[in-house]
Amino acid sequence: MSKIWFITGTSSGFGRLWAEAALERGDRVVATARSTKTLDDLVERFPQTVLPLELDVTDREGVFAAVDRAVQRFGRIDIVVNNAGYGHAGMVEELTERELREQMETNFFGAVWVTQAVLPVLRRQGAGHVLQVTSEGGVRGYPAFGAYHASKWAVEGLTEALAQEVEGFGVHLTAVEPGPYATDFVSRGLRTSAVLPDYESAHETTAPAFRIGDPAATVPAILALVDAVEPPRRLILGDVFAEIEAIYEERLRTWREWQPVALAAFGTRVG
Repeated sequence: MSKIWFITGTSSGFGRLWAEAALERGDRVVATARSTKTLDDLVERFPQTVLPLELDVTDREGVFAAVDRAVQRFGRIDIVVNNAGYGHAGMVEELTERELREQMETNFFGAVWVTQAVLPVLRRQGAGHVLQVTSEGGVRGYPAFGAYHASKWAVEGLTEALAQEVEGFGVHLTAVEPGPYATDFVSRGLRTSAVLPDYESAHETTAPAFRIGDPAATVPAILALVDAVEPPRRLILGDVFAEIEAIYEERLRTWREWQPVALAAFGTRVG
């Protein structure tokens, strides 16, 4: 049976690629974007199976209205992809209150509003799959991306709790964690803070050397994910597993090393 997708941020990048792939295989897609003009080509190619909706995910009422329209048009929602978001570069000390709040409003609260809006639909159906597009930046951190990491780690924590809350309703959650890909993340979506003089050299020396993946290569992985009977709670996309594995091994080593201190803090005798 064909699936009904609800995807945010379909104007470009992963959202556009995954929407096109779903439509090309015969699924139906509710494609949302800040401007539906960016979706005109999809509507021309798939007039019967795509519903373009203008949506700013920070508008909670607008999100709920969009989900209502999706159900009115297609009757149900099977796959939800919380993809809308952007990156912000700036050392923590450089971030303004407005910059940090806007980052959280889109990347975190936007995902919350979409999730809250679709859950009643998925629970009534007794089935559904929510893909929270976080990032490798949802499990690790780089200098100058504190705001971005904060938003993505928040989505990861929310997803971890929510997955346990709704598993009894037949609803699955997956945190999709892409590594660096040749999308327009930097050229179009990246915002930056004003650089403080004391951090000028740090900005130059802390930029990591990334291996950049082909965004189109993620399509088979996403289709396999949404077709899985028992999808994973997390899915890393790209060639970043070794680095993430090393980070978790270091954390485990440190926790074990400090376990006597931790147990003493609990009041447990050691040795």
